[in-house]
Amino acid sequence: MDPRRLEGSYPGPFRTLRTGWEDHTVTDSFVTAALSAAVATGRAHGLPTDAPSVLATGSNVLVGLGPVVARVPATTRLLRADPAAWLDREVRLARHLADRGAPVVPPSTDPPPGPHLVSGLPVTFWRYVRHDPGRLPSPATVGRSLAELHEALRDYPGALPAEGPVAELRRMLDLLADDLGETVAVLRAQLTALAETVAGAGERRPLHGDAHPANLLATEAGWRWIDLEDTWRGPVAWDLAVLWGTARLDGAAALAAYPGAPDPAELAPYVRLRRLFGICWRFVVARRFPGEAAGARSALSGYLAAGRDPGP
Repeated sequence: MDPRRLEGSYPGPFRTLRTGWEDHTVTDSFVTAALSAAVATGRAHGLPTDAPSVLATGSNVLVGLGPVVARVPATTRLLRADPAAWLDREVRLARHLADRGAPVVPPSTDPPPGPHLVSGLPVTFWRYVRHDPGRLPSPATVGRSLAELHEALRDYPGALPAEGPVAELRRMLDLLADDLGETVAVLRAQLTALAETVAGAGERRPLHGDAHPANLLATEAGWRWIDLEDTWRGPVAWDLAVLWGTARLDGAAALAAYPGAPDPAELAPYVRLRRLFGICWRFVVARRFPGEAAGARSALSGYLAAGRDPGP
């Protein structure tokens, strides 16, 4: 479908550098609305908007506008009533980290990072950095870099969510009640048990929130973390469980490179929480891309057949 014919879309040419969820078209209504908002905001701030580059189309749409990348929520809009609050928190946290020389891609300073609201959509601006998307970090690099990030986060003074993935999962299960049918009661019971573990954890500290290797870019200045949108104040075991469970590299080796890492067995409830999160997220994605529904149901069947997912 020609994106120029979609209501509210950006009425000009654009380049697609990387598509989003598998092989779906980049011209669905989420992308066209996000592209329109990004271009309108960029134009208002004097950025080049004649040929925007669509860089990603998944949870968020990323649009290259000369020296900056515009970030606009997409699939997350199905779940979050106020996505602007999430992006505002991400900007504040990234600015704090960048000011301390932490390994992050910083928000833009000129134009201001936002969020800027356009047609009800929040847009944030980030500094464009050259990077090699095909280069994968070594497990040791990821473990050490995450530890460096955590250290820089320790003194972050801003407010952060206290429940993180637990609260998000509650929202997902409410949203997906019809999709999941009788299974929703089983998943809610599992979440209740896991939430008790998280609530009873010891030290709580600012976290990345989604610390897997795909969020670590190989830039000309070194490895840099992105996508701090899911940050929260919780046990470090959550970030380490996310890292341990990655399929992109040897998660156990990455965990071993993290200074003072806990015994992998201690991560078991957080690994289960992450797996439950991943299953439910697939159903959220299927709300946007109905063709993914069969895969989501198959993944849920496998998850339930395995019973209580074993930890590390």
